[in-house]
Amino acid sequence: MMSTPKTLLGTAAVIALMALLPFAGVGGYVLGLMTSALYFGVFAMGWDLLFGFAGEVNFGPSFLIGVGAYTAGLLNHYAHWPIIACVPVGALAAVVAGLLLAVPALRLSGPYFGLVTLVAVLLLQNVIVIFAGFTGGEIGLDLPDVLAISSRVNYWYALGVAGIVALGLFALSRSAVGLILQASGQDAIEAAALGFNVVRHKLAAFCISALVSGLAGAMLVFYLGTVSTDSVVDISIGVQVIIAAVLGGRRTILGGAVGAIFLIVAGELLRPVGQLSTFIVSAFALLVILFFPGGLLGRFIVREGA
Repeated sequence: MMSTPKTLLGTAAVIALMALLPFAGVGGYVLGLMTSALYFGVFAMGWDLLFGFAGEVNFGPSFLIGVGAYTAGLLNHYAHWPIIACVPVGALAAVVAGLLLAVPALRLSGPYFGLVTLVAVLLLQNVIVIFAGFTGGEIGLDLPDVLAISSRVNYWYALGVAGIVALGLFALSRSAVGLILQASGQDAIEAAALGFNVVRHKLAAFCISALVSGLAGAMLVFYLGTVSTDSVVDISIGVQVIIAAVLGGRRTILGGAVGAIFLIVAGELLRPVGQLSTFIVSAFALLVILFFPGGLLGRFIVREGA
């Protein structure tokens, strides 16, 4: 099993090697596949921080993704803001929306927090459809700007974001704050008795999760060149994010990226078998979750305080 310093160094080495992928003769199709997988990896890592450590199940990660994506996309489409301004504003909008959702929801007990986040996704979908004249509805909106035309550059953008988020969230999860979050998630009453502000720490985790989700959501739509419900808000997007995080390994952070890459690449490789591809990938994910609850990386990363 790998300790925290070794894991960080190993992750940095893997990121460096992945940066060389475009020079290995890999075509634009594969790079495009990996680009999408890396953004989904960011979504999954952000989700794991909240679930794996804070112990709160967010059934609607696509709410945060969608708010960040649509805020950035609408600003670019209507106000013609440059991408460099749209992306941080989209990330900030996701944090604000997350706060408005989490402040009352985190005071609820049991499964209610998860139900609130799920309802938030449905409400966002309805708002987008109701105001279709402005949002583009189910068809979506084309964006005047894109991150880059080159598949290599797009891949490096995604890898850069995923790499920074992976190293940052992993380091945070192994810090004192991460340990407090983990204690709060495992036994909130005992953590409160020790003097920790459980709600405040969980709220901080939700805000960080919202920040990275909104950031990656905004980047994703500028990679795709369009913003639509199917690409960032649909409930199936949230399901993929959750499965990727659990498949890769709960409370590992890095497992979210591994799980996302596996799901997208495996699904694409099995495309020739038609609808069986979804069944095969889902069955494999189910077997891993049932028989290896630590996930794909659970056996290799030391989880302090576990």
